[in-house]
Amino acid sequence: MAEIRRSAGLLLFRRTGTGTEVLLGHMGGPFWARRNAGAWTVPKGEYGEGEAPWDAARREFREELGLPAPPGPPLPLGEVVQSGGKHVTVWAVEGDLDPALVVPGTFAMEWPRGSGRTARFPELDRVAWFGLAAAREVVVTAQARFLDRLADRLAEA
Repeated sequence: MAEIRRSAGLLLFRRTGTGTEVLLGHMGGPFWARRNAGAWTVPKGEYGEGEAPWDAARREFREELGLPAPPGPPLPLGEVVQSGGKHVTVWAVEGDLDPALVVPGTFAMEWPRGSGRTARFPELDRVAWFGLAAAREVVVTAQARFLDRLADRLAEA
């Protein structure tokens, strides 16, 4: 039986005069370079059995954005299973950051495929603030549920 792949992430949100905005990252690498819809994600990453998901979410925020995870109480948004089978757990944290300050982590892969050459790419090639409706248009399909859950949690408060 295949091992379940698990990721954890932090969805940074802020309240503005026009509503709630969330910070999403555009996935880096050549596969995503010309895509927009479905190419944006909550900053997240995989973790193993020995690491608590909340700790992994904070670590991955730092690794993917090059900035410390924001302080503040986390709002648990639960888990979704993405189309590839990965289980993703996310917490929302209220805060603000300037996307221009982001220094993304990188990953290596063979590129072009079959060339034998290794190239480095940013984990996230850019980050941006989106209103909830606009975020739903570009985020990985399964992750749109996190936006709905955030909206519900904020409406309850």
